[in-house]
Amino acid sequence: MPEIKTQHLFTLRLDVAPPSRIGATPGRNLNVVSIAGGTFEGERLRGTLAPGGSDWLEPRPDGSNLINVRAVLQTDDGALIAITYRGLRYTTPDVAERMQRGDAVDPSEYYFRVSVMFETSSEKYAWLNHIIAVATGERPPSGPIYHVFEVL
Repeated sequence: MPEIKTQHLFTLRLDVAPPSRIGATPGRNLNVVSIAGGTFEGERLRGTLAPGGSDWLEPRPDGSNLINVRAVLQTDDGALIAITYRGLRYTTPDVAERMQRGDAVDPSEYYFRVSVMFETSSEKYAWLNHIIAVATGERPPSGPIYHVFEVL
C-alpha cells in the first residue's frame, strides 16, 4: 500500500482575540475567534498574518471543536496568500477545563489536526495553488501553533 509522504512547509503562530461567543444557533453552537496577527516561518516562505482573519469554531457536546479558518498570509517579500483550513480539536473534559483556565497542556493530551489549502496570484508562490497541506496543532495559552506539512 502506498504511504502518504509530507515535507515541513512552515510553522504558523497565531495571535488571537478572545472569542465572540455567538452560542447555540438553530444550526450549531458557534464561537468566532478573530486573528489579530501572527507569524509563519519555513524554508520556502515566511512572513506575517494580516489582521482580520477568523476561526469560526464550533464546540460540540462530545468535547470536540470543529475548526474553520480563513486568513491572509503576507510573505516577507510582500506576496499575499489566502489560507483556509478546516479540522478538529478533541479534548477530554479535564483537558478542556485546563485549557480554558489558561494552563499549558502538552499537545500529546489532545488531538488537533487540520487540512490546509492556499490561493495566491503571486507568480513566485503559485506552486501553493496546486498543493494540499495538513497540520498538527498545539494550543498553548499564548495562542494556536500549527506545524504545516505539504502532502507530496
